[in-house]
Amino acid sequence: MIDILRKIFDRTPDKRGASQDKTYDIEKVRLATCALFLEMAQIDGEFSDSERDHIITSLKKTCGLSEAAVQELMEAAEEELKGSIDLWQFTNSINQSFPLERKLEVIEMIWQLVYADGYLEKHEDYLMHKLANLLRLSHKQLIAAKLKAKAQCKP
Repeated sequence: MIDILRKIFDRTPDKRGASQDKTYDIEKVRLATCALFLEMAQIDGEFSDSERDHIITSLKKTCGLSEAAVQELMEAAEEELKGSIDLWQFTNSINQSFPLERKLEVIEMIWQLVYADGYLEKHEDYLMHKLANLLRLSHKQLIAAKLKAKAQCKP
């Protein structure tokens, strides 16, 4: 998982990433990804310590952020979530910046977060399907990412 995040956040866009006239805003994409993490972690009404630790560890290792920077990012993402009507603004940032390969990596990371507490809850499953739709991923791609993430999360 950490390698996936590192690949995502360390890369600059290429021809498949953002269009030629758009600039890649890594902070915006980090915020969007963190917001999706937080939404997923909280969707079942319980933000467990294992989910919080998973998010913090992932962001620290992959982005090279300090504990304080991760906390700032999480607070900023939480504020953005509070002020948003839906998740489109976050998935749109990812869609504009990432090619299919990277979007698949993001959805796989979110699946890993889902399984951080050991089980898939019905609200998490619903949100995963919604995110796949917003990220323009097929059902087949969603399930392939799920199976890959689930295999990596086994003890």
